[in-house]
Amino acid sequence: MREREFGGDKKLPMRTFLARWERKFIDALVPMFPQWIQGYHLTLTTILWSAGLIAFGYLAKNNFKWLWLSSLMLVLQWFTDCFDGALGRFRDTGIPKWGYYMDHLLDFVFMCSIFVGYSFLVDGTSKLLVLLLIPVFGCFMASSFLAFGATGEFKITYLGTGPTEIRLWFIALNCAIIFFGTGWLEKLLVYILILAVIFLCVVVYRTQKYIWQTDMRDKANRN
Repeated sequence: MREREFGGDKKLPMRTFLARWERKFIDALVPMFPQWIQGYHLTLTTILWSAGLIAFGYLAKNNFKWLWLSSLMLVLQWFTDCFDGALGRFRDTGIPKWGYYMDHLLDFVFMCSIFVGYSFLVDGTSKLLVLLLIPVFGCFMASSFLAFGATGEFKITYLGTGPTEIRLWFIALNCAIIFFGTGWLEKLLVYILILAVIFLCVVVYRTQKYIWQTDMRDKANRN
């Protein structure tokens, strides 16, 4: 039996405001990487950026200025995440199945680290609300991976929002905490959680509707 071609390294076109500029940036810089750097090196650096987020979040509970370094971790993870797969494709040295597995597993670890870092900044109910955002954001990722398994189409942007925009939101949040503290954030956390759940429901509804319609077309073609 012929093995089905793996498509996990081929995402659907990014449909966000920043996607076109990000693509140009990647295409311009990817030939400049030294030969000793491989895509899998960049993938594994997410472990370092995740550890940094937790460490700087812990330190920020006493001095919010440590969040500048948390923002640096977000930038560095964006950079390495942009180029790990692109470097392998450019040199035709990629390991797409390993890359798909490790890249997205470490993306999940990185996401968890973001919220663990924020959890050090608040107490009581607010800490619980921050930690509850982990399974909500985890469901976005699970939905994307399961939809890929069902359709063979790998989509990571929803409603005009992708990983780059989400990182920018967190950087903006860090800046707001540095300048204004966490009091305002604690008042908004419950609403942020509610909006995230609503957003998740919209994404899941639209995804399952698309998969259902695909199944119905396939069923009609069989009859």
